[in-house]
Amino acid sequence: MKFTILIILALAFNACTNLENPKSERIENTDSGLIDRNATLETKALYNNLKKLSKTNILYGHQDDMAYGVGWWNVEDRSDVKEVCGSYPAVFGWELGDLGQERSLDSVLFTDIQNWIVKAYKLGAVNTVSWHMDNPINSKDSWNCTKAVYSILPGGVKHNYYKNLLKTFAGFDAKLVDDNGTAIPIIFRPFHEQNGSWFWWGKNNCTKEEYKSLWQFTVHYLRDSLNIHNLIYVYSPDGQFDDYMDRYPGNDYVDVMGLDYYFRGKIDSKHIEHFTKTLIELTKSAKSNNKYATLSETGYQSLPDSLWHTKAILNPIKNNKGKIELAYMLCWRNANRIHHFTPYPGHPSAKDFKVFYSDPFTLFANDIKDLYK
Repeated sequence: MKFTILIILALAFNACTNLENPKSERIENTDSGLIDRNATLETKALYNNLKKLSKTNILYGHQDDMAYGVGWWNVEDRSDVKEVCGSYPAVFGWELGDLGQERSLDSVLFTDIQNWIVKAYKLGAVNTVSWHMDNPINSKDSWNCTKAVYSILPGGVKHNYYKNLLKTFAGFDAKLVDDNGTAIPIIFRPFHEQNGSWFWWGKNNCTKEEYKSLWQFTVHYLRDSLNIHNLIYVYSPDGQFDDYMDRYPGNDYVDVMGLDYYFRGKIDSKHIEHFTKTLIELTKSAKSNNKYATLSETGYQSLPDSLWHTKAILNPIKNNKGKIELAYMLCWRNANRIHHFTPYPGHPSAKDFKVFYSDPFTLFANDIKDLYK
């Protein structure tokens, strides 16, 4: 009798913990491959579910989606994505530049960002953060390329400054909890596009060894000293794949292998072919390192090609299933009528975006459930 009851309870538990997703197969909970062995259960679940989903679907994301859009700023329940297709994105990107001040470098209140992260989590969606830190040597912005990485490594003149900055992040992160006090998982993407030289942590502004040491120290300090266990760490170089692994800090320090890839100029067959081959290489490398891949930043400013979503993104990825497996894609922000990366109502690409949204391969907030179980 007890054995029968146990079987019934086990079956009921299985039914509750499967990912109920109308566009993809159910997801099994497996042991996490996270670099943080003490990660919260919700963080492990998100990691595993995204890894499984990457084999069958891709989640669509948008930077600062709830904060502002083309022609509006901080309006309750507004979203350019939702107003075009009827759903919020499945992934929300947020910016931590100027952390410690009242507003981010994009002039968004950090208290609002915290509230929107909680709201996105309650929707069942995913949150990811980037961090354009000011140059620690001269307090200028991230794009100031005065060499500085050496100064914040252990023994450097700005090392304590950097540790205090990470403590400020810990304070911000501590407020990212649900109504029960459960920590909200965050996909954390620091020091990105390091193979370019437009940031102070870029390839011409620090050595490979300095970059790797910075990344490794950051993981150790957040995870082991500050006991932050709700982070998934993403390594995300820019565009080209030939130098992708040059500054890779090692498999013990990276959870997800991302890529920032922006489209520029005419979207012709040559451009799409390069994009496709790059994603195939990314997927191959992620698998060989027992990670999974993501298109951590992407977009086509102003969307001058109205078919970009289906022609340049959806079809190349769908047509290479198995060769290209991405957990999610994150389009950049909608700041104004020139600097925007997803359609807004009335935009010429809105019709194609609805086709993109309706395809069973793409997942938006309306399509996902229980990513954290």
